[in-house]
Amino acid sequence: MRLLVIEDNETLRDSLQRGLTAAGYEVTACPDGVTGWESASEATHDLIVLDRMMPGLDGLEILRRLRRAGSRVPVLLLTACDGVDARVTGLDAGADDYLVKPFAVAELLARLRALLRRGDNRADPIIQIGDVELDTGARMVRRAGRRIDLTPKEFHLLEMLAARMPAVVARDELFAQLYPGEGAAASNLIDVLVGRLRRKLHPPGAAAVLHTRRGFGYQLGIDA
Repeated sequence: MRLLVIEDNETLRDSLQRGLTAAGYEVTACPDGVTGWESASEATHDLIVLDRMMPGLDGLEILRRLRRAGSRVPVLLLTACDGVDARVTGLDAGADDYLVKPFAVAELLARLRALLRRGDNRADPIIQIGDVELDTGARMVRRAGRRIDLTPKEFHLLEMLAARMPAVVARDELFAQLYPGEGAAASNLIDVLVGRLRRKLHPPGAAAVLHTRRGFGYQLGIDA
């Protein structure tokens, strides 16, 4: 099981990494929200342990970005706030559970096991766009039964568009989600990424499924 820990407190982060690794998990630990978001958006994890309060990019914003992108990865939110309003805000943002600091490692492990069991009982969601099949659980794409190899960024872009289908998703929104921290001068990165994805999705003779809506953004669908 692969866990991602995003926690800016070095002592707690190191303690979590050691404890979770000793419990048999494969752990990636990030020291801040920016690197945490990059790892969360580019890699596949079975569960994320996420600190709520961090400078720069906080846990709630990371959580909201994940859910807007269509990610269903279980998230355990760590918070120093024990008030009802704080807990409700975290759960409404998309957290699956929360744990108030300080906490016992035994309780953390028990909550992780419960969330992972819950995830095991969920069917992997399949999104169908014509003859394109997007398996967000297996992180796999097929067209007419043939597998299409995508990079993590390409898959994330397709997943974001599929989660909002048939709506048009603004180019600026996609850029902000896929390239956080990049300045406007690098905005052509999204055009390059869309171009690569389109070439992979549209073999000769196949109907277009990824459409450009000039001045608005991008859209998935058959004959959209």
